[in-house]
Amino acid sequence: MHENNTRATKRTGKIPQMRFSRENMDPSADPLTDFYTYANGSWLKKNPVPKSKVIHGSFSILYDINQMRLRKILESCMDEKRNRSPQEKLCGDFYASVMNTEKIERLKFTPADPFFRRIGSIKSLDDLWDTAGFLEASGILTFFGGSRGLIPRKSMPDKKNSSIYAFYLSQGGLSLPDRDYYVNPKLASILEDYGKHIIRMFTIQGMSRKKARDSAAIIMSIEKELAEASRKRSDLRDEEKNYNRVPVGDLIRKYSKVNFARYLKSMGLPKVDYIIVGQPEFIDAVDGVVSRRKISDMKVYMKWKVINYLAPFLHSDAANENFRFFKKKLLGQERKDPRWKLGVSVVDSTLGEALGSLYVKKYFPPEAKRKIEDMVNDIRGVFKERLEGLQWMSESTKKLALEKFSRFRVKIGYPDHFRNYGKIQIKRDDLVGNIIRSAKLETKRQMSRVGKEVDRDEWMMSPPTVNAYFNPTGNEIVFPAGILQPPFFDPDADDALNYGGIGGVIAHEITHGFDDQGRQYDQDGNLKNWWTDKDMKEFKRLAKSVVDHYSEHEPIPGFHVNGELTLGENIADLGAVRIAFEALRRHLGRHPGSMVKVDGFTPEQRFFLSWANIWRANIREPEAKRRITVDPHSPARIRGSVPILNHPEFEEVFNVKRSKRDKVGIW
Repeated sequence: MHENNTRATKRTGKIPQMRFSRENMDPSADPLTDFYTYANGSWLKKNPVPKSKVIHGSFSILYDINQMRLRKILESCMDEKRNRSPQEKLCGDFYASVMNTEKIERLKFTPADPFFRRIGSIKSLDDLWDTAGFLEASGILTFFGGSRGLIPRKSMPDKKNSSIYAFYLSQGGLSLPDRDYYVNPKLASILEDYGKHIIRMFTIQGMSRKKARDSAAIIMSIEKELAEASRKRSDLRDEEKNYNRVPVGDLIRKYSKVNFARYLKSMGLPKVDYIIVGQPEFIDAVDGVVSRRKISDMKVYMKWKVINYLAPFLHSDAANENFRFFKKKLLGQERKDPRWKLGVSVVDSTLGEALGSLYVKKYFPPEAKRKIEDMVNDIRGVFKERLEGLQWMSESTKKLALEKFSRFRVKIGYPDHFRNYGKIQIKRDDLVGNIIRSAKLETKRQMSRVGKEVDRDEWMMSPPTVNAYFNPTGNEIVFPAGILQPPFFDPDADDALNYGGIGGVIAHEITHGFDDQGRQYDQDGNLKNWWTDKDMKEFKRLAKSVVDHYSEHEPIPGFHVNGELTLGENIADLGAVRIAFEALRRHLGRHPGSMVKVDGFTPEQRFFLSWANIWRANIREPEAKRRITVDPHSPARIRGSVPILNHPEFEEVFNVKRSKRDKVGIW
């Protein structure tokens, strides 16, 4: 497809698909020097970023397609006249609460009042930490971190004992995407506008202009101090350094101002022997911040956390100001999404498996799952042989690597058993209440499982998600139904396109098991050194060449790719193209009738074009800067070209020549 996805939908009323087309290419570009433009140039020219978006490409368009499908499902579920299943009622009523804008406008900040009253009642440090735990149990992160989103993730498998769940405590406390936004001079204008945004939000809430300015100064000062104590993103990739098992008693005794006994109890954590601290020095910083500041300052900070979390779901004045800063200023998005998209996103974030069960029933046929399983087995066979044939790895390490690989688990499409959300109360006229009750239910589930056996069947993404992942503690690769469609997987396309698309994604996730982080986990999913010193040294030498190679790229003047931050994804991309290409070659060998040109290209050429196609995207500069700062993935243009140019047979396949240069890669 080479036209604007949204316009096509409005004109035809149908949801379009994104299939390969020669019309998307720019044959005038030199594939040797600019393969990304060669493969995608015409599409890039014809598809500027819509005003309601910050990026427009294969992932975002497929995301929109799934959003439209989910909208149809939810609008049907919203109809109270239908005989609805329990899942349909939950999802439909939640969606109705998002769309009930008349009620939301009348309420203004009223949904936040219970939190404001709780914060206002704080008189001591004990009260402060009781409230911090209460807020985090409600989904509102205060001083410490967790996965971002409506419902933070606090309990996960213990990385050194992957059979049980542990409670994780990590750095957090920041409202901007990363510490760099507070300390990097190149991002100073964002930080300045962030302060103005806080003032605007407090005045909308009803605070006087002077008090709002004073409050903003307090918040900015606290967050800047926390940012300065936070580790860089690249440092967070050090698995050992970010795993610190601490007895709960020691944690409670060590800190005079952070009352962990009250905080953990208020979160609902049962009595446990230990927790895992990611960055101990950050807790020191929080203890220092609290010790040097008045309780009234900490109350202002916590009130801001509530406002910032709830703003997108409140009345238009608050929601619009939140959009103005966090989407327009920070990311470059010019226009808000329609309301229904917020509704779909909220329901998917909170009731993902209930909604996902309805999605796969309608949009993911069983035959698609079978075809993906066949391709996974094909690619696994190639990776196994590459492991066996490695020249730089010793036999002792190789034996353990093969044992780990033999125990890889694969999940495709959706869970075998969808989650039961129990007796959660969802009201059609209470959006914020629905969000908070969902967060509390999930927090209770996560807290109650700490110290207990890990559920190996759990998924970390909902079925409609356009993504895939490798889970190191589960030693598993996972492919939600949402990504198993064009341009990644097209059952009507030739094999070359599918091997270059979803085949590359499969090989990418397999390779993650042996990237700079994944390689540190053994066959049981435990963080453990199973490498000889010599093999580890050789791996690091090869990895350093990948870091240096990617760090040479400067997508935006003054913003280089962070080769250390993106190392794992770059290793996986390089491995993906080599492994999936070899799998295609073997497949063609078994099916010689497929060795024909299509659209004037050989299967091998179409493989490379397909890989470049899945990364096609236009992006706004502010969002590009944010991603370069915080994203462990390289920019799309680099992902769509560098792994291809580093493939040993690229020049031969496209009949191009260049001066000899060593090609980087590990697997």
